[in-house]
Amino acid sequence: MPESIQPTGIAATAGVASDADLLTQTADAVRAAGSALRERFGDVVRHQTREELMRALAANDDAALDVLRPRLTLLRPDARLVDDELAGGALPPGEWWVLDPAEGNVNHLHALPEWAVTATLVRDNQPVLTVVHLPLTGETYTALAGAGAHLDGRPLHVSRTTDLGLSLVATSQARPDEDEKVVRRIGSSITAMLFDALVVRTSVPATLHLLNVAAGRIDAFWQFAGARADLLPGALLVAEAGGRISDAEGRPWTPESESFLAAGPGVHADAVTALSR
Repeated sequence: MPESIQPTGIAATAGVASDADLLTQTADAVRAAGSALRERFGDVVRHQTREELMRALAANDDAALDVLRPRLTLLRPDARLVDDELAGGALPPGEWWVLDPAEGNVNHLHALPEWAVTATLVRDNQPVLTVVHLPLTGETYTALAGAGAHLDGRPLHVSRTTDLGLSLVATSQARPDEDEKVVRRIGSSITAMLFDALVVRTSVPATLHLLNVAAGRIDAFWQFAGARADLLPGALLVAEAGGRISDAEGRPWTPESESFLAAGPGVHADAVTALSR
């Protein structure tokens, strides 16, 4: 993804009107996949081995993908699908569906409510539209490049806070088996933010924090490393809601970047300063 995500201008080769129709149809598909996962939600599922856990996670992914794949393929027959939520980096030219069929999958298995289904259409390495559906609340967050971000049709806008000391900020933990250098960097960044921000939240998944940034409930979110499916949906939502997207040093972000920062414009520079300590 060679260019940074900007609040109002991610160009698409197709017309906005046709992409708006596609967004509506994509939302229907994502809601249907969410219903399949909601039916699987219930008691805490305990596992004795890592292999058992991985099989349970895969079963959830498959339940949602069985709904998403045929519907999205019907919508865009020539678009390819990426359903590996841990994959990163730039994509080949053309249209791609970047999917996280069970964002917050571990939470789902532990009977925690913080999970979602996401689908993002990327066209020539620029995100065009995204849908994030929260099956337990019924909420659907959407963003269309150049047309804003919405929650169930209501416009979203990032926080107008200008004082990091009055800000609620958030981060996501390293993924399992993450490099030790990244884990230590996360720890030091949390310590830095504990000195500068009002409150620091640490939890997974990243997408749900980014929904809150887009809605103005959280003032900033940062993460080190990360994958396309973790960050693209929220990045487009925050950008279209008027926020700033960069890496932790304030440089343009791409899925190949080693860090990620999304914030309201009033605290973005101060967040970069805090994370650079």
